[in-house]
Amino acid sequence: MENKFITIFVTCGSVKEAGRIADSLLSKRLVACANIIPGIKSIFRWQGKVDKAAEVLVMMKTRSSNFARIEKEVKRLHSYEVPEIIALPIVAGSKDYLKWIDSSVR
Repeated sequence: MENKFITIFVTCGSVKEAGRIADSLLSKRLVACANIIPGIKSIFRWQGKVDKAAEVLVMMKTRSSNFARIEKEVKRLHSYEVPEIIALPIVAGSKDYLKWIDSSVR
């Protein structure tokens, strides 16, 4: 199970954009689950200055082997020039839940 599963984080500019990305990845069976969390306040450095934005976070669970395909699809659908697309390993989890992730994605 070591590093077989990951959680991917993507920030979006709107709930609509987050939903479009989540729907696409779910329909292609690249992710098992997507959580859309509105109300994120982001503070970041962009083009030489500190900027702020209201964003929506999408958290998705999948196999680590799907990351490259997910990254490509998110970049295709995302409005940002450089979208946040990061993955963290799931180091432990309920065996039943991890089995469900495994059976839900291709």
